[in-house]
Amino acid sequence: MKRILSLLVVAFSFQAMAQTDINNILAAGLNDAEKFTTDYISPASEGILYSMSNGWYNTADAKPLAGFEISIIGNMASFKNKDDKKAFQLNTADYENLQFVDGSNTKLVSTALGDIEGVRVFVEDENGLFREEFDLPSGLAAEGINFVPTGFVQASVGIIKATELKARFLPKIKSEDFGMSMYGFGIQHEFTKHLPADKVLPIAISGVIGFTHLDASYDFTNTGVVAGQDQRLEIKADTWVFQAVVSTRLPIINFYGGLGYLSGKSTTDVLGTYIVQSGPVQATYVDPFAVAKKASGVTANLGAKLKLGFFRLHADYVLAEFNTLSFGVNFGFR
Repeated sequence: MKRILSLLVVAFSFQAMAQTDINNILAAGLNDAEKFTTDYISPASEGILYSMSNGWYNTADAKPLAGFEISIIGNMASFKNKDDKKAFQLNTADYENLQFVDGSNTKLVSTALGDIEGVRVFVEDENGLFREEFDLPSGLAAEGINFVPTGFVQASVGIIKATELKARFLPKIKSEDFGMSMYGFGIQHEFTKHLPADKVLPIAISGVIGFTHLDASYDFTNTGVVAGQDQRLEIKADTWVFQAVVSTRLPIINFYGGLGYLSGKSTTDVLGTYIVQSGPVQATYVDPFAVAKKASGVTANLGAKLKLGFFRLHADYVLAEFNTLSFGVNFGFR
C-alpha cells in the first residue's frame, strides 16, 4: 500500500518504495480504509500541487515579437521541516474497526511524506474470533527523501507588444504498469513597456497567469497485493497561478522576484475490483473511493538569471506552504 498510495510523490522521484499489503487496510472495512487513505496521501497531493505550479517565469521583461526561449525546468517542493505534513493524529474513536495494539486511543502516524515506522494496529470481528495485526505504512522521509519533485519542458514566445505565450509539456511516460504526463499554458504581459520611459527604466514589471494539468496512473493488478481485477490508481491534478513579477534589466545577470496566489486541486481515484478475504468485513469492492485535495495560498519568490548569449541558467526560491527550489536550463533568442 505504501508504494501504491505514495505514487503521487514516487512518480517524480524515481524512488522505489516498499509495499504494505493493501488488504490490511481494506480488512478494517471500506469506511476505515477511505478515512486512513485520505489522511495518508493528502499532504503528498498538496505537495505536488505546489511543486508542479512553479517555474513559469525567470524575468519580468517580456519577449518581443518572435523572441523565444525553450527551458528544461525542475522543481523541488520541500517538506523537511513540515512536521504537520509528515504525520497526522489517528484517533481510533473515528474508526469503526482499526485499533492500536498497545491500547492507545490516539497516536501520531505517518503520512506518505513521513518517517514514523513500527506503528502496529489490529482489526477484529465483533465476536473476537478473528484478529489480524499489521504495521501502518511509513512515507518518503523514511527513505531519505524530503522533497516533492516535478520536471517538464517549457517554451515561451513573444506574440505582440509586451506579451508572450507559454506552454509546458511532459510527454507521457509509460511502462507496463505506470503512466504519467503533464501540460500547461500561460501568458505574461509586461506593463512597463507601455510607459514612455520604458527604454531607460532599470526594471520591468509584468503579470503572469499559468495553468498546469497532470495525469498519472499506476496499475497494480499483477502485484498480487489483493485479489481482484483492473486495480489501479488514477491521479488528476490542476493548478492556477496568478503572479506579479519585477526584474532588473542588465546585460548578463539579472534578478527577479514575484508575489502571487496559487489555487489547485488533485483527485486520486482508487479503481478496480478488490476482493477482501480477511478481516471483520469480507467483501468485494468495485471502484471503492476517491481522495480529493484542494490547495490555495500566497506565494513569493526571489531568483537570478545568467544570460550568456543563446544559453541561459536560472534559479529561484519560492516561499509558500511548501517552499520550493526551482531551476532551469534555457536556450533562446532575445
